Amino acid sequence: MRAEWTDAKRLVVKIGSSLLVDAATGMLRQAWLEALADDIAALRKEAKEIVVVSSGAIALGRNVLKLPKGALKLEDSQAAAAVGQIDLAHAYEDAFRARGLVAAQVLLTLGDTEERRRYLNARSTMTTLLKLGAVPVVNENDTVATSEIRYGDNDRLAARVASMMSADCLVLLSDVDGFYTARPGSRADARRLDEVTDITPEIEAMAGDVGSELSKGGMVTKIEAAKIAVSGGTHMVIASGKVLNPLQALAKKGAGTWFPARSDPVTARKRWIAGTLEPKGAFTVDGGAAAALASGKSLLPAGVTRVDGSFERGDAVVIRNGDGIEIGRGLTAYDHAEAKAIIGRKSSEIADILGYLGRPELIHRDDMVLQRKM
Repeated sequence: MRAEWTDAKRLVVKIGSSLLVDAATGMLRQAWLEALADDIAALRKEAKEIVVVSSGAIALGRNVLKLPKGALKLEDSQAAAAVGQIDLAHAYEDAFRARGLVAAQVLLTLGDTEERRRYLNARSTMTTLLKLGAVPVVNENDTVATSEIRYGDNDRLAARVASMMSADCLVLLSDVDGFYTARPGSRADARRLDEVTDITPEIEAMAGDVGSELSKGGMVTKIEAAKIAVSGGTHMVIASGKVLNPLQALAKKGAGTWFPARSDPVTARKRWIAGTLEPKGAFTVDGGAAAALASGKSLLPAGVTRVDGSFERGDAVVIRNGDGIEIGRGLTAYDHAEAKAIIGRKSSEIADILGYLGRPELIHRDDMVLQRKM
């Protein structure tokens, strides 16, 4: 058993269409889903948080609508997704409920993980679901996503979700049991790599298309997913999903191709906040708030004495002490007008001031990085 698995507290598990839907009949592979649900229930008993990113809606819907095999036009894919999402959600709901789990459907588009306001909304919703013990089941919102604003494959979507949720490990369950030096069966010397520590041009060149009829994602998209995951501090593994209880098999043997991250998700996220995002404004805090931040607390409105700049919710802002010295940076939960209206006030007063119940903190500690010396 690898430390990347045993030490992980939050896991994102991506499931391909070819695992969930029978290619010959277009029907759900019920026994496989039941076995996966057993695995997830066992992991939940180990106090691990699980997010599922599931394909399968279009594959299920096209069968119901009797659409022809092969590539579909965008509008046909959207129609199939609209039908299939209902069947898919019910399937997860039934399988999870039988094991005392709560399934929650989350539909995302590309913009939900790229535009900061929507990113924060999605992250907050799924974080709350996990705290409440639910298992989010994520899929791309194919019914509304156009070709310009969609992922087109759930490998990269899963990697974005893993990064967004600061997951410790991303598991790509596939009909291929790892990353090979060449397409399995195409060459006698094709072999699986147990670990890839650097995604070099040579590794990228090895990534051939090994997608199946129902699965759009080949090894190219999995390598792209690995880049996203490891840069966000999330370990990733490509493992076989062709067996029953695939997560149990992975836990026991660790078989697959592992892409270890060099830093943990929290460190990677804070590095991104500190060094990548351009600050759009600034909060000046009093001495009590500065001390609270140094002890690991979130920034509450009561401790802020001044707001500068023009910013939107989700933008990066600088945090300064009373002497004007920068002591940190973070992502603001309110825009500049709202922030100015609530500073110096108790969090319990936010709803009366703004007319809606927002977050109690201006900047949550998970969205903040502080200077080493304050």
